[in-house]
Amino acid sequence: MDGRDLVRSVRVVGSAGAAQGLRTVRAAWRRRRTDAVALPPRGAERARVPGPVRDVEPGPGGGLIRFSRSELRITVTVTGAVFWGWDGAGPEPSYALAGRCPEPDPRAVLEPDKDGGWRVVAERVTVVVSRHGAIEVCTPGGVTLRRDLPPRWWEPVGGGTARWMQRSEVAADARFFGLGGRASGLRLRDGAYRLWNTDPGRAFGPGDDPLYITMPVQLVVADAAAHLVFHDTSWDGTVTLREGEEGAGSGHDRAGRCELRMDGGPLRCWVVVGTPARVLHAWASLTGAPALPPAWALGHHHARWGFGSEQEVRRIVAGYQERGLPLDAVHLDIDHHDAHQVFTVDQERFPKLPALAEELRRDGIRLVSIVDPAVKADPGNDVYDSGAGVDAFVRDATGRLVRGVVWAGESVYPDFTHARVRKWWGALYEERLMQGFAGFWHDMNEPTSFTAFGESTLPRSARHALEGRGGDHREAHNVYALSMARAAYEGLRELAPGERPFLFSRSGWAGMQRYGGTWSGDVATGWPGLRASLSLVMGLGLCGVPYSGPDVGGFDGSPSPELYLRWFQLAAHLPLFRTHASLRAGRREPWEFGAEVLEHARVALVERRRLQPYFMTLAHLARRTGAPYVRPLWWGAPEDRALRDCEDAFLLGDCLLVAPVLGPGADRRAVQLPRGRWYDTVTEQAYEGPAQVLVDAPLSRIPVLARAGSVLPVRGDGGGLELEVWAPARGRTGGGLVVPDAGDGWGEPEIERYVARWEGRRVVVRREGEDGASEPPYPVRVRGLG
Repeated sequence: MDGRDLVRSVRVVGSAGAAQGLRTVRAAWRRRRTDAVALPPRGAERARVPGPVRDVEPGPGGGLIRFSRSELRITVTVTGAVFWGWDGAGPEPSYALAGRCPEPDPRAVLEPDKDGGWRVVAERVTVVVSRHGAIEVCTPGGVTLRRDLPPRWWEPVGGGTARWMQRSEVAADARFFGLGGRASGLRLRDGAYRLWNTDPGRAFGPGDDPLYITMPVQLVVADAAAHLVFHDTSWDGTVTLREGEEGAGSGHDRAGRCELRMDGGPLRCWVVVGTPARVLHAWASLTGAPALPPAWALGHHHARWGFGSEQEVRRIVAGYQERGLPLDAVHLDIDHHDAHQVFTVDQERFPKLPALAEELRRDGIRLVSIVDPAVKADPGNDVYDSGAGVDAFVRDATGRLVRGVVWAGESVYPDFTHARVRKWWGALYEERLMQGFAGFWHDMNEPTSFTAFGESTLPRSARHALEGRGGDHREAHNVYALSMARAAYEGLRELAPGERPFLFSRSGWAGMQRYGGTWSGDVATGWPGLRASLSLVMGLGLCGVPYSGPDVGGFDGSPSPELYLRWFQLAAHLPLFRTHASLRAGRREPWEFGAEVLEHARVALVERRRLQPYFMTLAHLARRTGAPYVRPLWWGAPEDRALRDCEDAFLLGDCLLVAPVLGPGADRRAVQLPRGRWYDTVTEQAYEGPAQVLVDAPLSRIPVLARAGSVLPVRGDGGGLELEVWAPARGRTGGGLVVPDAGDGWGEPEIERYVARWEGRRVVVRREGEDGASEPPYPVRVRGLG
């Protein structure tokens, strides 16, 4: 018995003074006992490396290279993506991939290389394998972007899962991004990053890691090119990064380094080389197109843990309406459930929920419901009984149901890695639709189980179907939320086939964009939390998840009026624009912070509604190209090192640059501009990049700049679509894309292309199509003429 855990147990019971405290203590000890029996210590291990090359077998797109103690399969696909797998690992089965893998590139050739090695030569990439198993990824011009040293395995002598390690080197000037949702900054500094989806159990800030969404996905940006690398295993692991140095030591460069250590799973990898836009496009083709949200989901959402009743919801909605503030959705947290039980309604506090939902919908406001995965372990509970009837719940190695503790008390957990369970769970959303809900947010799906000590999740030995392969929670944990999202999305497609499901999830894994988006989770109230919000959104976008946003004002505490307003102004330019707070936090309605904040928040809300057609266009482009709505400043110029190190501003699509205020007391701020002319969208003052400029940032607004030549779709005063055109520089042309969308449904609207140019002394805009140029079908407003 661990004495420290015993002390923690006493403290929890003493501080809680309630049944829930005792439950968390029992759950912690039960989890420890279960794993101690089912997962004995590893014991002695034997280290292994590939050894020297023995022979090769050419195949489509590459081939098989056999070493004395392992084998390596390499395939270059028609999309230019490179796959390799050690020890017989293939690209499938995989939770990350969508559908079948791309076909091998028939032009890629496996041929001998120097010193007994081999290489695969393709149009977009060359892969060089040394005679001892090091792998280099090179540009067609021969520049090495990444060098993976020969891997190493540690195999239990008595049999079992092998651990493995992969060390890699990148260019000295390279910068690391990605790895899921990280709060420390967009650029990943030197340090260790764990790959295990984790509920921190409290409001988090920039120093907390890991968080709810971890992914073994890195985007590495260097002067020569960018490349994305994805190690396709869902096991627990750690990535340790160290940036390189140019001219280190005796004048020689020191390469950047990455070390990946995994507790198990296949050692298989995907690499895509190219510009950031091409890399994310190829990534989306592998892992699936991002789900397209309905138009209302791109508006403003108001949420709170603790609305408490229908009357309170009506009061908040009336507050928005009386003040003329746009509102598109209201989110109900666990307090609307009957004793916190999923797929139920508290009939005393919400006696006429369908009528409330219909009333709000008439005013253009949708209701969104929280959904947790855990089901109260209580015979007589309809969800529990129906789940037990199809054997839906996770069991331990002895066949007993695994029990955890969440808001409803002792609970069981559906095994979403089984197709039958996903089908059952997806059908349960009919109850939510009948209550009038139009969207869903998944919470507590890491999955979380409250414990007095140890990890707040299921036992690692808990058994899972894993699509019929069988396995335990060590492999299923990181894909649990992804599989839950799949169950809901597929269920909603069947229940409401004419509508786009709106779904976002606190946890997830590579490929989660197929089913919706995410939000920051419980970010701490404070200026560091505001900065972390932006890091999370941009980092997730570079992992292929374009739709996300933070809790405006932070989840806990009471933000100052200035902090709340600056958070609000930032979020008005992010894909998911949602205010939210915990049960014990201060209010989040704009009028609660004084008349000045209310008026400035009104400006942000009106501007968000005006930009809604632009956000809808970005959503369609994300679905078709994988490009995130929110992009780092280096998106179009990754070779610009000044932009690579900029983390406090972002591009919203191709047209806008947003420079939020992330610290107190500022009324001006420096902005690093990419190349070209940029206009302040309020004053229309022009700035020339590349340069760092100082711009006004009064409390009433944050700086937003438009790229010269941009054509933006916006909502006009009459509600119809208009084109806002920012004058191109003399002698240059500009343009933009517009995707007109009815707001819902599964039609594929045409992408409209517009070109802006000077003709004499005026700027003209033409729509370009297969039949040539024509007049735009929308009103046009030209700005930036000075």
